[in-house]
Amino acid sequence: MAENTSRSLAQEAYQRLHHEIANATLAPGEKLLIRAICERYGIGLSPVREALNRLSGERLVLHNAQKGFLVAPLSEEDLDDILRARCWVNEIGLRESIKRGDMVWEERVVIACHRLSRTPRFWEEKNVERNPAWEEAHRLFHERLVSACGSVWIREFCEQLFHASERYRHLARVAAQALPLHTNIEHQEIMQATVSRNSNEAVRLLNEHFNKTVCLVRTQLTGVPPAASESQVDNSPQSQTKNQLLGERRNAHRKSAS
Repeated sequence: MAENTSRSLAQEAYQRLHHEIANATLAPGEKLLIRAICERYGIGLSPVREALNRLSGERLVLHNAQKGFLVAPLSEEDLDDILRARCWVNEIGLRESIKRGDMVWEERVVIACHRLSRTPRFWEEKNVERNPAWEEAHRLFHERLVSACGSVWIREFCEQLFHASERYRHLARVAAQALPLHTNIEHQEIMQATVSRNSNEAVRLLNEHFNKTVCLVRTQLTGVPPAASESQVDNSPQSQTKNQLLGERRNAHRKSAS
């Protein structure tokens, strides 16, 4: 009984910390004082430490022998790394799901997309605080896309990368609020291509969807509006020189602005 209670408290601490890190309530680089968290949550040392170790394994928290636990910082390099990994892993998951998925899977994708489209994204029209119901509907839609891939590992990798990108997406919420919201249309298009079993189109639309969010985030991180050529990830070896030149351009722009 005591073991079950401890496990339940560790799960509660994990979920609360995960949520606060994802929505930037806990700022990137912020030190996580275990005793302060225990007092705030009303949970003991062992469950909180277990939750922090779990988050450390997911790269949302860093652990340093001298400094203790702190929220993982945000960076342009990490953002690009997450984007590449997310495109690669989700492509495998989506292609395999389209190949293996049955009618029940199709229905779940359609229902998840419909629920997402009917859920308000923000609490109020001019509020930048997102609706938690929309956040969950958004997560569920992306989870449903790859849910028939036949690999628990791929599904879990996709989920982990979704949460890793969530912190960056919250950084872009101010920029997104100032722009027309086309995400419902994007989700509809991804859903249609998926249930139509058009793998190439579904993957193209999904990667484009990921890239648009990253462009907004990069603008917030660097203050440099992204060039059109930067809005898509090119994973081929031939793209390395181009990416290096783009990085040099951004660095030059930041130096001239400072």
